[in-house]
Amino acid sequence: MTTNADVIIIGAGGGGPVAAKELGEKGIKVLLLEAGPWYGNKKWPHPNQERGAQSDSNPDNLSNRILQNCFTDYESDMNDTVAGKFRWGSADRSRAPWFRDIPQGGFAWQISGVGGTTLHYLANSPRALPLAVDGAWPISYRELIPYYEKVEATLPVSVAPITTKEELFFYGAKKAGWTLLKTHDIITPGYQPQPNAILPPDPDINNPDFTFDGNNPGCTLRGHCINGCNIGPTVEKVAKRSTLVSYIPLALKTGNVEVRPNTFVTKVLTENVKEGLRAVGIKYKDTWTGETGELRAKVVVLAAGSIETPRLWLNSMLPGNPWVGKGLTNHWNDIVSGIFDEKTLMNIVEVPSTEPWIGQTSAARFVYPGLGIIEGLGLSPGFHSSLLYTLGKKYNFLRKPEPNEPWDMKGRVVGQELKKYMLEYPRTLNMLILTDDEVNQKNGVDLNPILKDEHGSIPVIKYKPSKNDKEKRDRLALIAADMLKKAGAKKILRSDALPNLYAHIHSTMRIGFVVDTNCEAFQVKRLFLADSSVLYNSLGGSNPTLTTQALAVRTAENLAKKYFG
Repeated sequence: MTTNADVIIIGAGGGGPVAAKELGEKGIKVLLLEAGPWYGNKKWPHPNQERGAQSDSNPDNLSNRILQNCFTDYESDMNDTVAGKFRWGSADRSRAPWFRDIPQGGFAWQISGVGGTTLHYLANSPRALPLAVDGAWPISYRELIPYYEKVEATLPVSVAPITTKEELFFYGAKKAGWTLLKTHDIITPGYQPQPNAILPPDPDINNPDFTFDGNNPGCTLRGHCINGCNIGPTVEKVAKRSTLVSYIPLALKTGNVEVRPNTFVTKVLTENVKEGLRAVGIKYKDTWTGETGELRAKVVVLAAGSIETPRLWLNSMLPGNPWVGKGLTNHWNDIVSGIFDEKTLMNIVEVPSTEPWIGQTSAARFVYPGLGIIEGLGLSPGFHSSLLYTLGKKYNFLRKPEPNEPWDMKGRVVGQELKKYMLEYPRTLNMLILTDDEVNQKNGVDLNPILKDEHGSIPVIKYKPSKNDKEKRDRLALIAADMLKKAGAKKILRSDALPNLYAHIHSTMRIGFVVDTNCEAFQVKRLFLADSSVLYNSLGGSNPTLTTQALAVRTAENLAKKYFG
């Protein structure tokens, strides 16, 4: 059999480029496939207007000029879920996005493109909580630590800088009686700055004579992280460390990794051998031309994400397993906010505003093992309005107040009431709740038995939180409201969001159930997984990217030992 590479990796998002870099450094030839475009490469100068080249392996072709021309600060241009550059769809923005069936409503906030959803992530990179791993996962928390440390050093991850909104967050947490945490490995409740994969600001940034000329590597505190901030002198020195600017350049520099965008994989190819079923390659479809073809490799790695990885398994008609696509966790979110008056803010932070547009999007966190996480959230006006005021279960004006509830507003806000609250935007502090939701086999990804698109049967996403999940989220909301009240907020608002925003999607192909402890599929040899689908649970509420990447390093190491030793 003629092979196109030693290893084919499907998906260049949060995990695929990590595995590619690790394998490439070991001398293993890797072909990294991605369904979406490649921004910031000379071979694709206009990635949304024309097909460009087929693939590239030369790090000298990375272009920060092209990247800056592609990425803008316009919310709709970048993040519109139908036609934005950060959508789940082909590079050609004139075409419809790729469809997902979500019966309960909502949308999956994911991106196609080299870098995947890390293109617009907040770069929050905390470790899982030890309580969520030890005694649950088939591997220990201690075993993950060296892999965490390697990713933290590679990205790198650093303590987020403190701006006005973080100072106010910490003030409220301290007033509420919580303690400052000074460790990565958290076992008690408390607050701390976020560990973020964002290059720290220039030490002279607060100097009145400091000028940013585009050659300063590091965060500019300009508050546009969610729009795919691309500030930096080169692609490799862009401040926010998406895999597009961190692991992709490192992978290319090994001389053993080739990246092929605009290539949607539709099937995993297998053959029967003595030891059972074995992965031998893939079928693909070019997203510009419609051309189809096959590529062969000694090992195949699925890194297409927690929706597309189980979808591809099922569309490939790989062996049945009751946990394929099942067990989805999503950090059922909520937002609790406080509105402050100018006098209170002047007394605490010495400015008349919370300045939500300054600093990293999420640079402060409160951790409660067993319940979940509360994160500070500074958003631009459009995101602020949509996430806080439109995702609730009921309209605020139709809701009867509950006895002893600590918030003045709960649910959706429209009309004159919305205008009133948006006028308070400069003095609002947001707290995002990420619930440590339970694994439930009824939640997950399946195939629609009737509807198909050009890539096969479309995925159906089902998610319903449990009673315990609701209780955890409500307790976290009370804690957030108390912190805001203790900080001096004059009014408390709660979004009470429906469970239909799918941003932290994990555990649909769980380690120990679908894959072994090396992340090789139990039922298909030489088929490995390296994305968030292999996570065993919701990590205690911690953002999933760092753990996904740590596991991808470990998976690459074990894959290399077993098949390329």
